[in-house]
Amino acid sequence: MALAVVAYPILNRNDYRMIQDFRKENDELYYSVIEPHFTFVFPVDEVDKPKFLEEIYNKLKGVEQIDFKIRCATVNKDAILDLYHLLLVPDEGYSKIVKLHDRLYSDLLFTCLRLDIDFIPHVAIANSPDKYKIKKLADDWNKTNFIIKGKVDSLTIVDYTGNVLTNLEHIALSSRSI
Repeated sequence: MALAVVAYPILNRNDYRMIQDFRKENDELYYSVIEPHFTFVFPVDEVDKPKFLEEIYNKLKGVEQIDFKIRCATVNKDAILDLYHLLLVPDEGYSKIVKLHDRLYSDLLFTCLRLDIDFIPHVAIANSPDKYKIKKLADDWNKTNFIIKGKVDSLTIVDYTGNVLTNLEHIALSSRSI
């Protein structure tokens, strides 16, 4: 069992459909596995489920919802697989997502944090071994001057085992500050 924490952001219907239509054509790995999301804790199998759940619930007490705006697509080289990813990266809300990610990785999960990989808050929308294909897709997105507004109002603890994702627990965020 590999446990992770994701946020399925609240998006308007048109933005959600645009992302999903694009992912259907360009995200062969994950389109059928998971909805558009931000990952806050990447899959961990070193911590048992009860301790993991307790830790995440405790870390999320009093955490406020996060509004974000995405205006940029960027290319990222996968640290493990021979792939490149196209990421939608928020400029507004970026620091709040990073700080919540860091908060979740403190204490019990600290030794699970990959410090050799930069954490970039993102919604992944495409992947390919062809870096030039992904770069062209990024350029095409960035030429449109798009803006995607949304909100992270809850986090979901998931089990991601054998390329199958199961939502386990949804935790609502409050309107109070961290």
